[in-house]
Amino acid sequence: MSSNHFAIRVDQINKVYKMYHSPSDRLIDFFNKSGNKRFETFHALQSVTFSVKKGDTVGIVGKNGSGKSTLLQIIAGTVTPTSGTIETFGKVVALLELGSGFNPDFTGRENVYLNAAMYGISRETIEKKFEEIEMFADIGEHIDQPVKTYSSGMFARLAFSVAINMEPDILIVDEILAVGDVSFQAKCVSKMRQLKDQGITLLFVSHSVDSIKSMCNSAILLKNGKLIEEGTAEKITNRYLAMVREEMNESFDEKKNNEYEEEVENQSAVELDGFKYGTGEVRFTDICMINNNNEQSRVYEFGEQATLMCEVCSDISIDNINLSFLIRDITGIDLFGTTMFDEKAPLVSLKPKEKKKVFFSFPIQLRQGSYSISVAVNRVTSADYSDVYLYEQIDGATAFEVFRKLDRPVHYKVHYPIEIKV
Repeated sequence: MSSNHFAIRVDQINKVYKMYHSPSDRLIDFFNKSGNKRFETFHALQSVTFSVKKGDTVGIVGKNGSGKSTLLQIIAGTVTPTSGTIETFGKVVALLELGSGFNPDFTGRENVYLNAAMYGISRETIEKKFEEIEMFADIGEHIDQPVKTYSSGMFARLAFSVAINMEPDILIVDEILAVGDVSFQAKCVSKMRQLKDQGITLLFVSHSVDSIKSMCNSAILLKNGKLIEEGTAEKITNRYLAMVREEMNESFDEKKNNEYEEEVENQSAVELDGFKYGTGEVRFTDICMINNNNEQSRVYEFGEQATLMCEVCSDISIDNINLSFLIRDITGIDLFGTTMFDEKAPLVSLKPKEKKKVFFSFPIQLRQGSYSISVAVNRVTSADYSDVYLYEQIDGATAFEVFRKLDRPVHYKVHYPIEIKV
């Protein structure tokens, strides 16, 4: 297959580091001509070979220390391999260590232009994109403050927003999204899906098996610097989980319920901007989650009743308005949802400028974690949705957290009530 079909080629890559016991050993070794070693060698990567076709989304999995980050740094060109060859075809943009490529004394605005210059993008081009970068990062007035004053979450927001606007052919993401809040993570996942659909090649490192499964069409497994196996994302993540279970010889204590609840309540409740599309004649004017006490809430205990309130407004007189919602986990995997039409609920009629609220009530049967809600409003009369007309859809309209009950463990993402008879 010709190079026109490939985005990345890695051939027999090795990376060896010298491990010195003291700074003096490093200095002595520099001047040492006798050949006596004063160091030990650490093989971060050993004879790694693989290729990535253009437009593929490839996940890289492995335990800490397996060589994932080193491999990405070599592909990005920030680390030189000890031996072997690496070829990339197209512009590589990498989100690696938090803050890499940024001058801490520059403002966020100045760093946007700095990164543009580094990637060969003209000032005129980036000026046209700046508003989009600023809106996606959503850090407000901090854009004109030195980035050394940023929190890790703000840094991640700006770094991701800059990277996706550097016109990459190959985008490399190394767990940087883990520092962002739930709202921003969901927005990033949605954006990466868009880039994937546009044919951009994506290399994605994550400890989340679900992230790899949902984002990637293939994956590679690293262990102790060696490529153990490559194949479909499903196959490789299953192999990785089996490997982890085999090697695990200790259990990790979970957070106490009250500690987790306090942590979640202290998190900033940021509404998701979401990705909106549709004709706009009917639109959402308010979306929120309501708990048993009829209070707006973003924190729920497993089994608690929740209500999603959606308020819509119309510019025209219209009948047969159908609302729907979909709950996803933070990696973008669809979990459950429904529509008024499917539930055979009365559809909504609206007059110009009239507002109406629709309430979806359901028990929280989800595992502890973070979730986003997407909503849509359309007109439909056919059971097969062949005549659907979309007014507005918002992917990632709001988000909420679920914490566990100590007396009710949930091992899977969604729990269905089961009746057992003996």
